[in-house]
Amino acid sequence: MDALSPKAEPVLSVEKLTTSFRTGRDWRSVVRDISFTVDAGETVAIVGESGSGKSVTALSAMRLLPADKARCEGRILLEGRDLLTLSEKEMRQVRGGRIGMIFQEPMTSLNPVFTIGNQLAEALVLHRDLSWREAEEEAVRIMERVRIPAARARLSEYPHKFSGGMRQRVMIAMALACRPKLLIADEPTTALDVTIQAEILHLVRELQREENMAVLFITHDMGVVAEIADRTVVMLRGDMVETGRTDEIFRAPREPYTRALLASIPRLGTMGEAFGPKRFPAVDPATGVAEDGRETRPVIAGAPPILDVANLSVRFDLPNGRIHAVEDVSFALKPGETLSLVGESGCGKSTTGRAIMRLLTPTAGAIRIEGEDLATAGAARMRAMRRTAQMIFQDPFASLNPRLSVGAAIAEPILSHKLMDKGAAKARVADLLQKVGLSPDVATRFPHEFSGGQRQRISIARALALEPRLIVADEAVSALDVSVKAQVANLLLDLQEEMDLAYLFISHDMAVVERMSHRVAVMYLGEIVEIGPRRAIFDNPSHPYTRRLIEAVPLPDPERRGHLPPALTEEIKSPLRPLDYVPPKRRYAEVSDGHFVALPN
Repeated sequence: MDALSPKAEPVLSVEKLTTSFRTGRDWRSVVRDISFTVDAGETVAIVGESGSGKSVTALSAMRLLPADKARCEGRILLEGRDLLTLSEKEMRQVRGGRIGMIFQEPMTSLNPVFTIGNQLAEALVLHRDLSWREAEEEAVRIMERVRIPAARARLSEYPHKFSGGMRQRVMIAMALACRPKLLIADEPTTALDVTIQAEILHLVRELQREENMAVLFITHDMGVVAEIADRTVVMLRGDMVETGRTDEIFRAPREPYTRALLASIPRLGTMGEAFGPKRFPAVDPATGVAEDGRETRPVIAGAPPILDVANLSVRFDLPNGRIHAVEDVSFALKPGETLSLVGESGCGKSTTGRAIMRLLTPTAGAIRIEGEDLATAGAARMRAMRRTAQMIFQDPFASLNPRLSVGAAIAEPILSHKLMDKGAAKARVADLLQKVGLSPDVATRFPHEFSGGQRQRISIARALALEPRLIVADEAVSALDVSVKAQVANLLLDLQEEMDLAYLFISHDMAVVERMSHRVAVMYLGEIVEIGPRRAIFDNPSHPYTRRLIEAVPLPDPERRGHLPPALTEEIKSPLRPLDYVPPKRRYAEVSDGHFVALPN
């Protein structure tokens, strides 16, 4: 381009945006005087803790806030056109066509009464002028591109049949289907394991090159920011505290909050010689200085397991075959121990957790909690078991009753089990909210009034209400920003030492898994392919899939950009099998003390 040529107009230009919500007769600003641009082919990341205004900024740009309860001041220009001046009819043409958006919680943004194929095809018919048959064929191609196995067979399924990570892939497919000029991605890889996250980042970059697409990327994962963002905007409590080129912000952050944010990032390989879990660094937000956390005490040798899972299988019959979601899984968990289940979305991690809690009926196998087989337990015993074992769910919005205040939701199990009267339960709720970093004053508010990360903290408080001995934590910290993630993870470790809690920690965040775990089990296509002590798994990964998982972790260092493994080209394997399929018995080799790896069949 000639030096005298004018600079091309930004695809998105946000000018002095202030967004306020009505509270009674008054208006309370939650985003104040925000200004930034996103050029064609450029990726701008917005980072900050939950409640900082990241998602509100995105929803303001899409005009998706309720008109009677929210107001936006300033200008939001899409290719020079002020979106705040458009009619709702004009905005419907912009949404999905000119702007694609990936939402933070896929289950609440997918329509539960329509099939996945119907929802994908509808967007293509509306915005790309395809016939319904052409749209369905294009939907299959897009689903394959975001690496959904058996895409054509799953086109006719409903959202509830998909795992959290699979639903997120569907949302990404819908956002990219119409080749938008601007993609707004609100925590698009939060529910995805690192291998699929790497695939999605490759896909976004590829489409960005093909279409010269602008990307506004909202995330709390600083590794992803370092990998893809050209510029970064740092937000705190509704204000923009720092902005600049990503490499400059990582190399020399000017503001204490930015330094604290970067110091809070869990990094692979920072455990030293620790054998057990190690607390996250304690960060002083005033200075950004971090002190490394201490190692927790080891698990008591010889203690009987609180949880014993033997040959667990969970299968789902479909008209065209059978999904082998979990296949012949066995492990034991002792008091005070954390066993992490890791693997890609759809591998069976969450299904394993839900089967242990008897929220799903296992097809085969035994599950014993404190020596009692749950398969033979009656209703009264199962009710008592709920005090011993609790679950933190992956999607906090779907697991909280929208008609109950959060205080009532946390108090509900306490009152249901008749552990306290209402007065004592109220005091217990206040204490639990403080423990997870929320003010007791929020007890009267409802789930929709909180950010995704705040809702996850409420879910953790509710799980702790009955003082259980075993917690199945399904992506318990995945929705949290790095500073709160460290705070909640340290809280879980403190509670583990104090109460001798056992955790089945289901996660795709390998850096958090390294910090939290005594042992790690790697799942692939419903099977455990490697299990062993944390140090053995991370220092000597012996299964090819485990090695790829560790290689795919994005490093929070812009100087290492491009280190992710190349995009996979082979066809994705599917857990869908013929109805008469008999799985072969998996054999394992012990490569070191307690470290087992699956042998090829």
